[in-house]
Amino acid sequence: MRVQPITCLRPAPDRAAEFASLPYDVFTDEEARAYVAEHPTSFLAIDRPETSFEPGHDPHAPEVYKRAQEILRERQLDGTLVRDETPCMYLYELTTADGHRQTGVLCAIAADDYLEGSLRKHELTLAQKEADRVKHITTVRAQTGPVFVAYRDSVAMDVIVRAAKQSAPLYDFVAADGVHQRVWRIAREVAVDAISVTFATVETAYIADGHHRAAAATAICEARRAEGRENDPAEAFLAVLFPASQLRILPYDRIIELPADFDEDSFVRALKDAGFACAEPSDVPVVPQSKGTFGMYVQGTWREVTWLGGDAAGELDVAVLQEKVLAPLLGIADPRTDERAAFVGGVTAEELERRAGNHAVAFAMYPTSMDELMAVADAGGIMPPKSTWFDPKLQSGLAIRRIW
Repeated sequence: MRVQPITCLRPAPDRAAEFASLPYDVFTDEEARAYVAEHPTSFLAIDRPETSFEPGHDPHAPEVYKRAQEILRERQLDGTLVRDETPCMYLYELTTADGHRQTGVLCAIAADDYLEGSLRKHELTLAQKEADRVKHITTVRAQTGPVFVAYRDSVAMDVIVRAAKQSAPLYDFVAADGVHQRVWRIAREVAVDAISVTFATVETAYIADGHHRAAAATAICEARRAEGRENDPAEAFLAVLFPASQLRILPYDRIIELPADFDEDSFVRALKDAGFACAEPSDVPVVPQSKGTFGMYVQGTWREVTWLGGDAAGELDVAVLQEKVLAPLLGIADPRTDERAAFVGGVTAEELERRAGNHAVAFAMYPTSMDELMAVADAGGIMPPKSTWFDPKLQSGLAIRRIW
């Protein structure tokens, strides 16, 4: 992998906690507006600039992206953001309340790694969402949210990371989601070179989260190459690279709106005909404990549903559900665009019940593993949308990389 240090805008240490926010795409419209109303100086106001306008305003209108540029300028003028012109890398550590910890390297990664396939993807992107990020980046003239990348563990990188974390962190705060954030600035040239050289020995890496950000950044790179630009900052994009063994994936559950003529008994018979075993209904929530099992909540009761066909060890549960249930039995041919399909990551069974209510069927999933993700990506395959919910989520706004 070809990585390089960055120069950036970053929050002053005493402003980092109030400025940093979760990525733009984990919020619904309503949630984004509520968060910005409560945290008006947060980065989300830049990442989701439509929150500055009345509900119903076209989120892709030129004035919306222009507002993002204006707010970015305001945060520089009021001292929230400082300009760091020294080429640096950063260590980024996240620790959850239950003790899970992961540490990655925040830097820039070559767009060619994405174009040539050494940075591998596992999801398709939507043209509209990619275009949104292209417009956002080009209007604010910067890469804002980092792409979340995983790589197979490297002993050499582990040694470098441990040594760098002996110094005092640049940032040390607990974010609004309760995750402890610590960031170390690595400015010494010998340390930056050591990280670059070590990552050069890593042959492949994997996009864990941020497919649209990576695709948009790469599209901008290609457009600027076509203009004949050389040594352009857009030749690389903002990323955080984590060892795969440190990452945690939670279930990404499905909620599907019921058709008007839905009949539970008929649906259960159809499931059995499709190769599933269905347990008797129960009031007790079903939280899957192994691959090939699903919890199904519909009209007030739970059932354990088990896939009996094929090789469960070699199939993705999300693919089995999509191909055997959602498409043929519930008519969800493309869950990326079908408004009857919703996805919920990292929630309790009780929350899943609440969201499904009496109008939808909910499927509690067993989480996809990192080994499964990497195997699909290595084979050049594509996983169904919303197959992985990585926890914790990265904060955006801790480094803003200008490319103009």
